[in-house]
Amino acid sequence: MTSTWFFVLLEISVIACGLVSGVFLTFSDFVMRSLDGAKTSAGVEVMQVINREVFRTVFMVLLLSMSALSPFLMGYAYFRIAGPTSALIMIGGALYFAGVFGVSLIFNVPMNNHLDTKGHSSPEAATYWTTIYFPQWTFWNYVRALASAGSAICFLIAGVWLAQGG
Repeated sequence: MTSTWFFVLLEISVIACGLVSGVFLTFSDFVMRSLDGAKTSAGVEVMQVINREVFRTVFMVLLLSMSALSPFLMGYAYFRIAGPTSALIMIGGALYFAGVFGVSLIFNVPMNNHLDTKGHSSPEAATYWTTIYFPQWTFWNYVRALASAGSAICFLIAGVWLAQGG
């Protein structure tokens, strides 16, 4: 029998992962395209502002909380839950940790930092935006959206199975 606190934590994780996925999808689906459709200097400048402001948002709390919580959920599932429910929780945690946190640290954040070093109206910024930042950042952001959605689905199914006694 799984502890009630773990079940509640797992269900909160479903919501957090879903919200994080929604923000990533929103960005890749139309925010980035809108920024790219504006004058390049405007797109660069707005993205630089967004990248500075994101640190003071609920989104960042959710993103970082789930990055810390995912390994805990995986460990608890490994040691305290058996069968396919355990596997789903571990897959969900790994998807989030690698596909959201890992991808953020390896790809998106370094690109954000590099973009921030450019003057928004400089030729270097325009070249970086069009050849590297926009296409690669958007691709890796879609990866993050899919990974966090996959985590939410895994956690949701595992929660249903736990509620059914599995």
